[in-house]
Amino acid sequence: MDDLREQVELLERSANLATTIGGVQTAIDQLVAARADMAAAMTRPDPPHTAPRALAQLQDAVTKTLDAAQKDLKPIYSGLTKYGKVLDRKFKDKPLPSADNDALSSHPSLINRAIAMHLLREGQFAVASTFIHEASRRPPHPAPTPTTPNPNVGESWEKDLAEGTFNSEKLQAQFADMYHILHQLRHERNLDPAIQWAKQRSHVLETRGSNLEFELARLQFVRLFVGQDQDAMDDCPRGPLHAYRYAVQEFAGFQKRYAREVQELMGAMAYWENAQDSPYRHILYNDCAWEEVAHSFNREFCSLLGLSADSPLFIAATAGAIALPTLLKMQSIMKEKRTEWTTQNELPVEIPLPHPYHFHSIFVCPVSKEQSTDLNPPMMMPCGHVIAQESLDKLSKGARFKCPYCPNESHPRDARKVVL
Repeated sequence: MDDLREQVELLERSANLATTIGGVQTAIDQLVAARADMAAAMTRPDPPHTAPRALAQLQDAVTKTLDAAQKDLKPIYSGLTKYGKVLDRKFKDKPLPSADNDALSSHPSLINRAIAMHLLREGQFAVASTFIHEASRRPPHPAPTPTTPNPNVGESWEKDLAEGTFNSEKLQAQFADMYHILHQLRHERNLDPAIQWAKQRSHVLETRGSNLEFELARLQFVRLFVGQDQDAMDDCPRGPLHAYRYAVQEFAGFQKRYAREVQELMGAMAYWENAQDSPYRHILYNDCAWEEVAHSFNREFCSLLGLSADSPLFIAATAGAIALPTLLKMQSIMKEKRTEWTTQNELPVEIPLPHPYHFHSIFVCPVSKEQSTDLNPPMMMPCGHVIAQESLDKLSKGARFKCPYCPNESHPRDARKVVL
């Protein structure tokens, strides 16, 4: 990637077209003014023959401007050509893997649902409405295939979209509220809409163990504290005073769970005169605080809708792009050795994905030493030990059995599926 970065930097250094653009605009203004003068002269009773002379005077100026623009554009054309050659060398054209194992080809409703949800989550409401309308004209009714999800099982909106009767108005309104609050957070530095939204759902957020409500209150305290507009007639700075009053009013409900954080905020009051040089600078002057709170709000908002914070379509496309070189190499090796892809539930090679794309813990059964799957999930016995479903069936044989790791006995019907 160093070659590409070098070419981009070269283009940025050579692409100084401000002078050229100014010269071209000056030439355009001269031509427009000359046309206006000639039009005005033609309205006179005895119009003078000034057009040839005016055009002759403009010819040299326009010609010089065009020559200068062409000269300035020449290194840019050269740089673009070199950049294209570097791209061709870096990213060679290779055929995409074949779709012989494309499990989603028989489930177009799943693809339509992913696209519609992605558009709604990105705030492209008009495009989403058009897409859903066109997709519902001829709703697909595919039969589920083994080892792939059933498009007709899930939330009500999933069923509606699979049947071609999906109504996006409710989801659109919800995401419109989300984007309005995010706009207020990121661009207007206004916490009130987000705080009101969190207070209306305080019980649900508390049940989920969410920190959003306190993060919003803490940022509001910091905003009031650093927004010092001291009144000349006031002995106490209005910023810290307002922050203290807000803390007394709002932090009482957070004392039990966030006692340490509240103590740190109140301790900053002692350093109001030199807060920037105090030990609390990292709290009061955190440039990333607004974006962190916006991200937390986005995550909690989507979680209450039963959705992930990031678009699954974007995650799948990104992970697929990362995995594509490995899959291409694997396909070429299989072609040379005349072998086939025999695994159906998992890839035959490991794809190194970045940490944010690790969503599921891997459970290996301590009895069979095999990794759990959807068909062989981990099961927890009443004693608390966890083994795979197949190991549970082999040990119990449908009757009471002894745990392989402790003396407790249980029945297989008492075991519960564990979701990691």
